[in-house]
Amino acid sequence: MPIGVVTDSASDLPAALAAEHGIVIVPLSVRMGEIPESELRDITPERFWELERGTDSLAETAAPSPGDFAGAYELLRDRGCTGVLCVTISSQLSATYQAALAGSAAATGIEVKVVDSFTATMGEGIVALEAAEVAATTDDLGLAAERVRVAAGDVTVIGTLDTLENLRRGGRIGTAQAFIGSMLSIKPVVEVRDGRVEAESRQRTRARSLRYLADKVAAAGPLKRLSVVHAAADDIAEFTGLLEARRLGLEPIVTPMGPVIGAHTGRGTIGVCWQRHG
Repeated sequence: MPIGVVTDSASDLPAALAAEHGIVIVPLSVRMGEIPESELRDITPERFWELERGTDSLAETAAPSPGDFAGAYELLRDRGCTGVLCVTISSQLSATYQAALAGSAAATGIEVKVVDSFTATMGEGIVALEAAEVAATTDDLGLAAERVRVAAGDVTVIGTLDTLENLRRGGRIGTAQAFIGSMLSIKPVVEVRDGRVEAESRQRTRARSLRYLADKVAAAGPLKRLSVVHAAADDIAEFTGLLEARRLGLEPIVTPMGPVIGAHTGRGTIGVCWQRHG
């Protein structure tokens, strides 16, 4: 394995899938009320949402340190890698990309290329999976990084929220600010566009918003990868059923949304992330 792959926990990449592809995940830090930060560092999504239900405090997140990334790069060096591709959450949403770059300068004995995914949650996870696929076909780190950057442009992330309060309080709301004041009468759909969370459309009911998302996936054309993420959404089975009814010919990766992204989107969020064939 001449080229190793690193990503961060904002990718929501399931641990088993990351292990299968040899991807190292660097966790962002999470804080929530009086809960010890150590308890939240490696918390599972399921446990996070259990704790979230029992507190009025919004979770807060912070980028990993450069040293965290340097340690991940050097871990892959020690495993025999001669280079590392690091895929991060959008630099427009977090300082993680800058920390990954600083970590690449601090790491010794290993060449690192950091790729800004310009997306988040399993959109970022899909880019990391693409990086693992590319890394298996070439030992040219520069070429691999360029191929992954191009592939990131074929990734879409779109989702429906039950509340905009988390995005508003976290300062990551972008043009979705336009939805504030009308939340009682709509279910907002947002997308990650040019690395930012932006307003996509207004739907009148939750059921309509789910049908809208399913239709967007069906209209996206032939897909290489597809994932569904959710923040403890009670109607996730209903949504996956809508996708099945559209006979997409592609089995989605269905995974819970972790605390890093879930802290900003809120409980009940359902998102779809896909990669078109390039």
